[in-house]
Amino acid sequence: MNQDCLFCKIINNEIPSDRVYEDDQVIAFNDINPQAPFHVLIIPREHISTTNDLTSENANLLGHMILTAKNIAAENNLSDPGYRLIMNCNEQGGQTVYHIHLHILGGRQLRGLG
Repeated sequence: MNQDCLFCKIINNEIPSDRVYEDDQVIAFNDINPQAPFHVLIIPREHISTTNDLTSENANLLGHMILTAKNIAAENNLSDPGYRLIMNCNEQGGQTVYHIHLHILGGRQLRGLG
């Protein structure tokens, strides 16, 4: 845990969040600044600052994050119409909180990236 990290504070219940799912590896909650009608973040309980800090030891965690996203999307009727998964890395990649997180976006036609 990083005591200065916003997401670590959410994990420790120091900052409230609108949680939609949690287990022993991850927590999922509604984004406070949604970019689509459905916008949920999945964060690992383990503090990993950026995707650049990932190692092969994190492969199971990343797979779990993606499968959790798939299940959350299905529970919210997004599977058939579609949804987007995004992970940002560092400043130019759009990362604003330095604790890896997976965005699930859906609920409308999403524009192309670029």
